[in-house]
Amino acid sequence: MDNAITIRIARPSDDLDGLLAFYRDGLGLELLFRFEDHEGFDGVMLGSPGAAYHFEFTRAKGHPAGRAPTQDNLVVFYIADEERWRDAVERMRGAGFAPVASFNPYWDRQGRTFEDPDGYRVVLQQGSFRPERGAAVDPQLFHPHCWPLFCSVSQALSGAK
Repeated sequence: MDNAITIRIARPSDDLDGLLAFYRDGLGLELLFRFEDHEGFDGVMLGSPGAAYHFEFTRAKGHPAGRAPTQDNLVVFYIADEERWRDAVERMRGAGFAPVASFNPYWDRQGRTFEDPDGYRVVLQQGSFRPERGAAVDPQLFHPHCWPLFCSVSQALSGAK
């Protein structure tokens, strides 16, 4: 029995090429798969080969996706190593994406927020995720089988192989 878990973060878009520039060129994720006219949908999947996660963005012909509903729709990448974090921020800037003020000022204290072409936001947070004392945390999140997800995201953001 296969116990692997893969996370796919999927959402529609009107600008697949713009998202490629943001997630591939800026964040450093790899284009894993691209499809066209699959039952009326075009799409791209980005991530790290063999990782337990990937992003999928699709476009349905004749159905506009629109923009993010709020400025607080986030994906947060925690990057513990400060040099890797600085490199990731500079790669985003070098790809033409400037940081924006976060809706929640918490993310501006140790991070930089970038808005993708659809208005969804990605936070590059310098530090490690540490739950508050007494907070309910699913222990499965800290199971050794889940660490490849977090490690591969950090590697992709840092440009490490």
